[in-house]
Order: sequence, then structure tokens, then C-alpha cells
Amino acid sequence: MAVQETVSGATFVGRAAWRNNLHNNANSNATNPNVNNRNRLLGIAQSLRHFIMAAYRDLWKEVCCPSNLRLAFNKARKHKTLKPYVIAFKAELSKNLSLLRTELLLQSYTPKPLETFIVRDPKTRKISKSDFRDRVIHHALCNVIEPLFEPGFIYDSYANRKRKGTLKAIERFEYFKRKVTHNFTAPALVLKADIRHYFEEVDHALLLRIMQKKIKDQQVLWLILKIVGNYSTKEGKGMPLGNLTSQFFANIYLNELDQFVKHTLRAKFYIRYVDDFLILHQSETELKRCFQAIRSFLQKDLALEFHPTKSRIASVHQGTEFLGLKIFSHHKQIKLKNVRKFYRKFHELYQEYVQEKVSYDEVYDFMEGWTAYTRNADTHLLRKRVGTLFNDRFPGEISTKEINRHLKEVEKERKIQQLESKVQCQMVIFPK
Repeated sequence: MAVQETVSGATFVGRAAWRNNLHNNANSNATNPNVNNRNRLLGIAQSLRHFIMAAYRDLWKEVCCPSNLRLAFNKARKHKTLKPYVIAFKAELSKNLSLLRTELLLQSYTPKPLETFIVRDPKTRKISKSDFRDRVIHHALCNVIEPLFEPGFIYDSYANRKRKGTLKAIERFEYFKRKVTHNFTAPALVLKADIRHYFEEVDHALLLRIMQKKIKDQQVLWLILKIVGNYSTKEGKGMPLGNLTSQFFANIYLNELDQFVKHTLRAKFYIRYVDDFLILHQSETELKRCFQAIRSFLQKDLALEFHPTKSRIASVHQGTEFLGLKIFSHHKQIKLKNVRKFYRKFHELYQEYVQEKVSYDEVYDFMEGWTAYTRNADTHLLRKRVGTLFNDRFPGEISTKEINRHLKEVEKERKIQQLESKVQCQMVIFPK
């Protein structure tokens, strides 16, 4: 009977995934209802497999597994290998990981107090940073529970997810804009909204209730409570900016909004990046209806509110501010405050590099990411100026990425030469 109930529940999950898939692909399948049948069946099979695996997995054992803790350490130290606290932790790695594992198994683990500092970029933000040993625990937890939640996220949620990010969100917005305006030949509007003090207002009890839909293991829930309870702006509210778990939990919390917008309001052109989201439509009446419905949902179900000055409806042809860019129909501009923010960060990195606090690889990664981001806007002259400044500050330096690319090119050239030599030999042995 228990097995039958499990299979029945899994079938329900599979059907829910099928309905979601059908809704998300309504445009592409409108002319041919059979075009995606194979993918739908695969989706049902994958959902069934995922449900059965989740029902029988020992999540706590996976969190505390030595190999998972070692993987968590490797993730936590990424881009921070030269930091003194990472070097100190690595010096006694086996001992430190064993101690963390023992504390987890005995449920005596207690996070250390957060280190808090103020960042002005230009908006003033309070950043709270966890101790490195706690960051290892965060990664160990997310390694195990992220696969449980990720399949349930909508496609158009772009923050802190693999193969997503700001660039993908901007591309998707431009795609939606072309669709809703019929390649800029028709008028259209955008509801652009922001949630007021989102990270400070996340309700711990509501978050845990949402996570309990997927997680039944009481020991894992105990660890989540320990992490969430290590910070609060009010009684039972708030998550620290800067933690991996905060970013992941933020997606879980607002996935409730995503599901409401997609499946209750049935908004077709919806994108969310953390607490910043937008909906495109040709009808102002429809967007006003969505605005009122979302406001009511946020207040009643998530204890959140719209930002009073950052939530509005406007024409897409007037330009839309989204993720640091102002996006017009045929061009994009990077906001001046983001340019200033880049220069501040660049000079900070340069000073840390001179003091040997960061490696050139970290500087190169930062520049590579910024260049990819600014390529989305009309920034040719800006990138040229920054390139000159970069070459002046770091003359003769070369990153590991550049070396690896060069080695790949050399290896590729060598294989081509070998192939050409082989072909020439065959032509000599077997002339026409």
C-alpha cells in the first residue's frame, strides 16, 4: 500500500510537471500539439524518478558525508585561496572537517556570530559575512537540498542558478519585448516591480513551512533553523546579504510568487531576478489587475510589500531600467552609477593585488565577467578606456585561463598538423 501511495504521489508530481511544461511551451506547440510529446513523457519519467529518490534518500547522512564536506570546502574556498582564514583552515583540513562532521552528527553545531560591515555602492547596504567554517556547512547543505528544489523553479527565475544570471535575464527580456510588440511594431507596457527590504523581511516561520513541502528530515530542518536563526532584523525575520544560503533560500521563498504569477495569473511574459521582477503585456488593464493581485498575494502569503517608488507600469518604448541597464528598443545604456561602482571595485582589487591579498586570476575573472556584462550595452568606448587602464595596471601578467586557452589552441593545431601529415602520407602511398 505504501509503495502504491508513493507511486500515486509521484504520478501527481509528474502530471504537475507536464502541465507546467505545456504552459511554458504553449507558443511553440500551438500549431503542432504533438511536437513535444516525447519531451513531456521524459519530464513525467524524470519527475517520477526524482520523487521516488527523494522519498528514500537519507538527506542527513548525505549532508554529513565526509566527501560532501570536502566538496563543500572546495566550493567555499573558490576565488579565496590566498585568504589567511582559508590557508589556516586548509593547514588542518582533515581535523577541521572531522570536527564539523562530529558537531553535525551530535547536533552540537552552532554558527559563529556574523561579521557585519557597511557597503556603499552607491546605495548603503549592510553585508553580514559568515565565518569560513560556517560557509563550508552552507555549501554542504546546499549540495544536498538544492537538487530537491531546483526542478520546481520556473524557467524565468534568473538569480543564483546554474546557466542563468543577469546576461540571460537581459536576453530573455529582449526576446519577450520583441514577442509582445511584434518586433516593435505594436505598443506594449511593462509592469516593473521591486520588493521593499526583501532580505530584511523574509519570515523564518514561513520559509521553514515552504521548505517542509520538500524536506521531511527533522535533522536537516534543525540545521536550516540553526543557519536562519543566526541572523534577524526583527523577531523571526531577515536573512543576511552575502551568504550562499540566503541567496538560495531567497529563491525558494519567492518561488511561491513565481508559481502564483505563472499558474494563477497565467502571466506569459514574466521574469524575476531576486526581488526585481517584471511582466510585459499589451493591456494596461491586465497589468493593473496583475499588480493588485500580486500586492495582495505578497502581503497575505509572504508578509512582503512592494517598494513604494520602484513599482510602476510604463511603456517599453520609453526604455526600461533592468539589472543595471536602461534597455530601449534598439540600444542599451549602462547606468552611470554602475560605471562608478566598477571603477571603485577595480581600484580596490588593484590595491589588494599589490598587497598580495588576491591573485591575478581573481582580477582576471572579475574583468572577464564585467566585460561580458557591458558587451550587452553600447559601451565600446568605455570598454576601450577600461582595457587601456587594465593593461597599464597589470603589464605582462597572464592568467591561468589564458594559459589553458593557449594550450588548447596549441593542442588543436598539433592535431590538425598530424591529420594533414597522415592525409599526405596516404596520398603518397595511394596516388590517384
